[in-house]
Amino acid sequence: MAFNDLVINFGRSFLFALATLLPILNPPAVAPIFLTLTEGASANARTQLAKRVAINICLMLAIAMVAGNLVLAFFGISLPIIRVGGGLLVVATAWRLVSASDYDAEHAQNMAEAYSFDQVRSKAFYPLTFPMICGPGAISAALTVGASLHVEATVATATNLTGSLLAIGVASLVVYFCLRFAAQFLHKLGSNGTAVLMRLSAFILLCLGVQIVWDGVHELLLGLLRDAAALGI
Repeated sequence: MAFNDLVINFGRSFLFALATLLPILNPPAVAPIFLTLTEGASANARTQLAKRVAINICLMLAIAMVAGNLVLAFFGISLPIIRVGGGLLVVATAWRLVSASDYDAEHAQNMAEAYSFDQVRSKAFYPLTFPMICGPGAISAALTVGASLHVEATVATATNLTGSLLAIGVASLVVYFCLRFAAQFLHKLGSNGTAVLMRLSAFILLCLGVQIVWDGVHELLLGLLRDAAALGI
């Protein structure tokens, strides 16, 4: 394969993966929820959390893209089951945010004094990385992108994979900057504006979780109907 063709394939796979994953991750919409879940944390703690979340997202999407289908096949887990389980986690997280009470300044200060490194480490994966940002939708998208990378030529496959992995790195970097500077982004909104935006984002996240669950249930029901039709029931 010519060098120009490899460059074109690299660029195409990079743009395809980035355009597929970044809207699903949707870092700007997660910023107010990130602030709420880290209520009272210091700027340094939030920076550590943002860095860990970005690294977790990069690793999860890369593994899902490269070997996700093999792992699911090994454990006998179907993608609809992943969607139902992950969607329920999204719904639970979003519902907790929607129904959470507002914090006053004194409470936030008390939390800031007690916010330890163990809390930073415990929240980095659940719920911040999964299912809030890198949920079933993002994993499903990574699996789909990974399945489309394989072609007959080994060099072309490697080129496509390299471009897609670079796209994952760029998407993770965008997530990091959005979370890292979430407080600065939302400072101009004020406390009331931030609270309203957080509630709205949490409600959208709740709807997204319900949609993910429904997609999984819908696929499972269609599978049952196909099995019943095949058996003549």
